[in-house]
Amino acid sequence: MATHDPIGLAIQDYLKTKKPADIIVTADLCDDDIIPVEVLFRTFDEMPSLEQQAMTLSKGRILDVGAGAGPHSIYLSELGNQVQAIDSSPGAVTYLKSMNIDARCMDILDLSGETYDTILLLMNGIGIAGTKNKLPDFLKHLKTLLNPGGQILCDSSDVAFLYEEEDGSYWMDLNAEYYGNFKFQLHYKKESSEVFDWLYIDYDNLHDIASSVGFKCKRVEIDEHHFLAQLTLQ
Repeated sequence: MATHDPIGLAIQDYLKTKKPADIIVTADLCDDDIIPVEVLFRTFDEMPSLEQQAMTLSKGRILDVGAGAGPHSIYLSELGNQVQAIDSSPGAVTYLKSMNIDARCMDILDLSGETYDTILLLMNGIGIAGTKNKLPDFLKHLKTLLNPGGQILCDSSDVAFLYEEEDGSYWMDLNAEYYGNFKFQLHYKKESSEVFDWLYIDYDNLHDIASSVGFKCKRVEIDEHHFLAQLTLQ
């Protein structure tokens, strides 16, 4: 098992023991959070409505970006879809291959020369872009991976509520580029990831940025602060 792979270690441990454990997420701008390992193995019925909607909309040749333990890849493959998965976790990719998923350990920005009908970026997956100012170039790269008529299905959250005071006002760091730019680190047992940038983008900014690089952006579903968006080529 590669070092700095807490997600992969958690997946492999769960497969061996079937005992639930938590992945701890530390951040620079909010309290620590947890990812229960068993959530990575959720079935379609256990997925939130936004993810179920994304499964329904997925079609053609599908690329699952940041696939993790592959709940989306596995479900879509079982329906007979042609699915490819990529993830930066060697442990996750090892598991995906054991489930007969065509999976590779790589960064989406290193993928080229291939095209898809659907690109999935779920579990706040658009955050892979890192920061708001990197989002335009990130979306431009995804355009090169889409077939004519192709789509990106991504979800994110407007995290402005994290900055809300009891009186309803908001506090913001005026020196910060964007309130949804976070730095995260993942921990599982004694294994920790490197610190990495992660973006939570509100829908209006996603719409404007996507439109500026040639996408038509549609909000498919919203659940409080969380939304699913469909980006199609204009």
